[in-house]
Amino acid sequence: MQAEERQKRIEEYLQQVEFASLEELAEQVEASVSTVRRDVGLLETGGSVRRTHGGARLVNPRTDEFVFNARDTHQLAEKEVIGRLCADLVLPGQTVIIDAGTTAFHVARYLEPKKPQIITNSLPVANLFASAMMVETIVTGGVLYPRLGVLVGPVAVETLGQMHADVAIMGAGGITGDGVFNSHALLIDIQRAMMRAARKVILCLDHTKFGRRTVARLCDLAEIDVLVTDAPVGPEIAPALDAAGIEVTHPRPDPSESPLPETR
Repeated sequence: MQAEERQKRIEEYLQQVEFASLEELAEQVEASVSTVRRDVGLLETGGSVRRTHGGARLVNPRTDEFVFNARDTHQLAEKEVIGRLCADLVLPGQTVIIDAGTTAFHVARYLEPKKPQIITNSLPVANLFASAMMVETIVTGGVLYPRLGVLVGPVAVETLGQMHADVAIMGAGGITGDGVFNSHALLIDIQRAMMRAARKVILCLDHTKFGRRTVARLCDLAEIDVLVTDAPVGPEIAPALDAAGIEVTHPRPDPSESPLPETR
């Protein structure tokens, strides 16, 4: 692939995701990290891209709409199912960490009656509880990535290092027998800090993430306590989940049965 085509693809990808690590971009254009680093430097000289620590972000996106809002239209019905099921696992008054994924946001929408204490790096989640008088919300601070509505970086990680929570509600880009993966390498540090701060880790994934390995590895399966999803887990990963001792919660497959969740 010629340099001009690589740089065009890098810009197009950043239009979709707002920011990305060098490793993520290298995977997208099938080139080495050093080659992509040079491409990003040239794009920065042209004014369309700005380099960040270990990655790059777009300077002038085509739209003012949150990338979060665009992502939230994918598998919307599945996210609603997962949101209800996961919220049922949270006890009244618990301290809950909620990450910046769109599926975790759908869990947050059902938590207000539980009167939890919320810790989050997500501006959409913080805004959701801004007028909730019975919910105390702690926002991590950190570097704000525009339009995505997520706070990341050393300040956010340090804040979480001082926190203790009952539950962490996490999203991810994929899950295989080898572990859990995320599409954005720049989010890995803060997600790991969230997991360390919580006594229990609940992973919320729709069925399209099963067997999917994205660019950055988040954790081993053994670090997850519960997987909440919208469909039964297939044979490609079910044995690994069983071996790791992960509790799996999903709706009953037969609509004529009771709507209570099924736990394996």
